[in-house]
Amino acid sequence: MTGPRVFMVAAEASGDLLAREVVEELRRRSPDAHIAGIGGQELASVGIESAINISPLSILGFFEGLKAYGDVVRLADEAADAIVADAPDVVVLVDSWGFMLRVAQRVRLRAPDIRLVKLVGPQVWATRPGRAKTLAAVVDHLLCIHDLEVPYYEPYGLETTVIGNPAISRHETGDPARFRKALGLAESTRIVLVLPGSRPSEIKRVAPELVDAARRVKAADEALQIVFMPAQNVSEQFKSSFPDAAQWSIVTSDPSLRFDGMAAADLALACSGTVTTELAMQGTPMIVAYRTGWITWALARGLLYKKTHITLLNIVSDDREIVPEFVQTRQKAELIAAKAMSWLEQPDRLTAQKAQQAEALERMKEGDRDASEIAAGVILEEAARKRSGVLTHQP
Repeated sequence: MTGPRVFMVAAEASGDLLAREVVEELRRRSPDAHIAGIGGQELASVGIESAINISPLSILGFFEGLKAYGDVVRLADEAADAIVADAPDVVVLVDSWGFMLRVAQRVRLRAPDIRLVKLVGPQVWATRPGRAKTLAAVVDHLLCIHDLEVPYYEPYGLETTVIGNPAISRHETGDPARFRKALGLAESTRIVLVLPGSRPSEIKRVAPELVDAARRVKAADEALQIVFMPAQNVSEQFKSSFPDAAQWSIVTSDPSLRFDGMAAADLALACSGTVTTELAMQGTPMIVAYRTGWITWALARGLLYKKTHITLLNIVSDDREIVPEFVQTRQKAELIAAKAMSWLEQPDRLTAQKAQQAEALERMKEGDRDASEIAAGVILEEAARKRSGVLTHQP
């Protein structure tokens, strides 16, 4: 018998990175595995060319998702077609709740013997706990990030494995000297790193205020070096949206410099997301901004979201603000810039934030094994179940 057949599906940048890491671990454990998939640049970098173009899925928010609903349904159909044609033992659906749910439902109907694994579940502990029942009805196994998620799925019998936060498993330590050399910066130059997002909608809604805030910080202290590092998939959008940024800052999307830049920065201004955990891993103080569509925001704050903060570092710190957040109506360049300038003038405050971030990271760990290692083990077990003729899914 040939090796296990695995099909990875990732619809956005953070999921694509995690999918690539899991693929590398799968290949290490099972060199004869057949692995195909749908994804972006990260999966392509390990030789997995996407079966469909998933770029229309780079959307953000409830209302924005409604506007793209036709694309979501069409792509879910195309994804299911590609999966069934590949005949995998197991399909791994990474993040992206709405799209992956539709893919799972279609695969379940067309090929009920294929094992379905959801890698990273919806935030049932923060919004919509009812999604636990919905997910349990269509997948065989959930790989979740936090222990606190497990009780939500127990009533529905969904097998659940906690893998910890994937960002914490990324052990690469950035090299500040290498970053400075690559950009031609002196060792004494203070750096403000700006991470404006990885989705087109984030470049549209979050980046303008971060760019304006960075401009104000630069105007207040010309000796500071501003460095913008938009994600590679939105690099051209960022450059076309802010064509003059290169005149007063450095703009780079070189993925090889990602962690080096974080480690070199005295302070980061970041769009909320996985990047905040990555910054904390590099010991980088940060200020976070975020804005979504108003309908999405009204629904979230009025009906769904149960936490005060949105940054995971804050949430795991008993929902305390250890990382300053400027969200929605407070996402204003003047407020962000004022906080940045204040903190840059208070080295002790930056040091204190580093310590608090380190404590938050300790709360987010899951044992000594990497997230990708735990995930790969479960995926191979599910493939083995399929090959042994295990019963199909019973919701």
